[in-house]
Amino acid sequence: AAAGWRASFYVCAMIGVAAALVWYAVARDRPQQHRAVNAMELAHIENGLPPIDHEQKTAIPWRAILRSRNVWGLFLSYFAFGYVIWIFFSWFFIYLAEARGLDLKSSAIFGMAPFLAMTAGCLIGGVLNDAISSRLGLYWGRSGLAMASFILTGLFLIVGSRVDNVALAVLTLALGGGAIYLSQSSFWSVTADIAGPHTGVVSGLMNIGCQIGGALTASLTPWIAAHYGWTAAFGAGAGIVIVGTIAWAVVDPRRLIESAPAATGASVAIAR
Repeated sequence: AAAGWRASFYVCAMIGVAAALVWYAVARDRPQQHRAVNAMELAHIENGLPPIDHEQKTAIPWRAILRSRNVWGLFLSYFAFGYVIWIFFSWFFIYLAEARGLDLKSSAIFGMAPFLAMTAGCLIGGVLNDAISSRLGLYWGRSGLAMASFILTGLFLIVGSRVDNVALAVLTLALGGGAIYLSQSSFWSVTADIAGPHTGVVSGLMNIGCQIGGALTASLTPWIAAHYGWTAAFGAGAGIVIVGTIAWAVVDPRRLIESAPAATGASVAIAR
């Protein structure tokens, strides 16, 4: 409003450059390379790691990965996650202006709410993940938390889109964004639980689901809103998170993906 859209991109560019400089100055690939890590910390880290045989390499067990219901459950549920969060990322600002009649300044202020809620939800979800997993086991700490997160999200989306009061509607929809981020730690911890040395491959495949969901909502959400209204657009998101909830129900972090070492010449991969 004060300096034009081009200025806003310049500000974002400066933030990106500043973050890159901080990363270059502070981040290191391994704890051993960081001057701030003392010997006691390093010993604690190394004692918690499994022994590594650098002579033994493991082939990527594509057959086991692609036949694992855990992997496809994560893929489908992260598709639902991506669909919902990209409603907020790409269309929430327009929704506030078009459906709620807010001006540029008011839309900017109210538009912050979902992202503040997502930040809080992400952190709280990580704490809950650890606490529930230690008390009730991995399934309830990972999958159980994610299912509860998705159900809450669906409820908040349905209720928030139907509330007449603007401030209450924004608050309720923002809670939907925060609720779905309670599940964020579950996605990334489960990939590590089930995939071991192939966590990068499995998490990458899972993340494709999120990007497909985001790509779909970028075009489908405004189409639904134009033809059936914004309540229906958010209702579609609520319906998709229910599908994601069902997908989470079949994900068991105790069911591992295992592969035979490539050094032995074996190429058989087994998904338990």
